[in-house]
Amino acid sequence: MPGIHCSYAVTVPEAPVAAFPFLKQEVRKRCSSMSGSVLVSAVVGLLINQVKNSKTAQGLVGLKNLGNTCFMNSILQCLSNTHNLRDYCLHSSHRRDLNNNSRTNTALMEEFAKLIQTMWTSSSSEAVSPSEFKTQIQRYAPRFMGYNQQDAQEFLRFLLDGLHNEVNRVTVKPRGTIEDIDHLPDEEKGKKMWSKYLEREDSKVVDLFVGQLKSSLTCSHCGFCSTVFDPFWDLSLPIAKGYGEISLMDCMRLFTKEDVLDGDEKPTCYRCKSRRRCTKKFTIQKFPKILVLHLKRFSEARRTSKLSTFVNFPMKDLDLREFASENSINAVYNLYAVSNHSGTTMGGHYTAYCRNPSSGEWYTFNDSRVTTMSSSQVRSSDAYVLFYELASSSQM
Repeated sequence: MPGIHCSYAVTVPEAPVAAFPFLKQEVRKRCSSMSGSVLVSAVVGLLINQVKNSKTAQGLVGLKNLGNTCFMNSILQCLSNTHNLRDYCLHSSHRRDLNNNSRTNTALMEEFAKLIQTMWTSSSSEAVSPSEFKTQIQRYAPRFMGYNQQDAQEFLRFLLDGLHNEVNRVTVKPRGTIEDIDHLPDEEKGKKMWSKYLEREDSKVVDLFVGQLKSSLTCSHCGFCSTVFDPFWDLSLPIAKGYGEISLMDCMRLFTKEDVLDGDEKPTCYRCKSRRRCTKKFTIQKFPKILVLHLKRFSEARRTSKLSTFVNFPMKDLDLREFASENSINAVYNLYAVSNHSGTTMGGHYTAYCRNPSSGEWYTFNDSRVTTMSSSQVRSSDAYVLFYELASSSQM
């Protein structure tokens, strides 16, 4: 494949300048006196600036379908257009985390980064084969062996988990200790639980994708409210049935609405010491930089039916402050990617709509094919996984 030789190579070659044939002649002359490591840093900076400043947007490279792998290609394109994750790979910052960990299992992150680098530095528009990456993801998660159609959201969860495990900054996880924090105010309790989570799980992937949910359980007998704080990588939002069109905010309100736990579901009240009728409610304690929203279009009973309800979601300024546990939380998001599923449960196809982080233009990624699109076409009843970026961390 012509373009792959133009990808940034991290390994310092014996003749460093010769390893970068795409450099202009005058730049090659200036670089000839540089040491290998200095040259690598210089070339990485050159590539990043080229990606950011080029009038011809980079990253517009399709991925070959290896046989029902459109679910994988769709998610990979969404992650490729996650600019902080893209830069993590282009800068080869992942290598520092891999080296610090001294781990033997680094192949998944290596192949993912190599694929992203090829997609963003290739001088060719020819589609790239993700076969080496597929080899590694199926080693990490054998459920993706073979060439059966898979669920894109499940694939995303496994992939992010695998990448996180390989670049986790925590090399030796502390022993679990029991600590009584129920007496603390909720805000302090939430921060304590988050810091305990980071003591075990701390990576660039966590920095970007993980938030914190607050679950409040209120006893209807004595009024005692117990709270639990859990990390989340995405939110799976229910879709109200029986409507032709609903809004994303409707889905969020359905997800966070107060539920009554009664009958067999009655939990044990901490104060009453007996099973009581309770109400349960979710709020968001900590909003992630990248918010992944999964629209639950498929039935729980292993995808036997699909909801094609049109969910109207905002492209900009998705304001989720009404779902925050605390009042003064920045929770406004801008959309930058969508993984779509068209067709039925028996025969469907995945594509991706992504906003290029360099140009701000929207593109359709349909396996090998990449085409321009209008932002007005992004909303459709095929939308399945939505990728939002916190407005304060957005480049656009």
